[in-house]
Amino acid sequence: MTKPIPVRQIAEEIVAREGGFVNDPDDPGGATKHGVTIGTMKALGIDLTKDGKVTVDDVKALTQAQAVDIYVKHYFEKPGIAALPEALHATVFDMYVNAGANAVKILQRLLNSLGFDCGSPDGTIGPRTISAAKLAFAARPYDLADAYGIARRNYYYSLADSRPASRKFARRKDGGKGGWITRAEEFISPKFHLTDAQHRARVANWP
Repeated sequence: MTKPIPVRQIAEEIVAREGGFVNDPDDPGGATKHGVTIGTMKALGIDLTKDGKVTVDDVKALTQAQAVDIYVKHYFEKPGIAALPEALHATVFDMYVNAGANAVKILQRLLNSLGFDCGSPDGTIGPRTISAAKLAFAARPYDLADAYGIARRNYYYSLADSRPASRKFARRKDGGKGGWITRAEEFISPKFHLTDAQHRARVANWP
């Protein structure tokens, strides 16, 4: 059996994946550092500059260690990801950092589609979702995480379909896979990765 990956290590890997400070006008999250948005910092009251307000300067001051602490407490422990099968921890945790409660809704839709009823997707990890996830993992221990990763990849493509400003996150300027897609595929077995041709066919209708 594979040794469990400590949650803090997963968080450190997420921070490394997220990168440094960015303030992309096409990113609805706004100013971000190590993946932590200014909205999150305002909601948590993280005033690092001690000037009585949370601004872009506070985002810029955020350290990697502080980002890891935020992720573990607010994106893993608080939503209850630990109650899910361990095979899902890293991928759901990473997606929760990236998309909040949508990470859980993706899982809930997947579980329902596989025949493991967890009710209407609400983005909350409650008893029904936990039970359905455990039953699904017992039935599909070798590919449930892959199935989630594929559902996550499809979510990104669909989001870019409906939001043209976000397409640059799913497709590079040269037409190859964008950061969203490569990030999703980090949690998918290589045999389920899209080829470059398959990716280009998927986005062929985008201007």
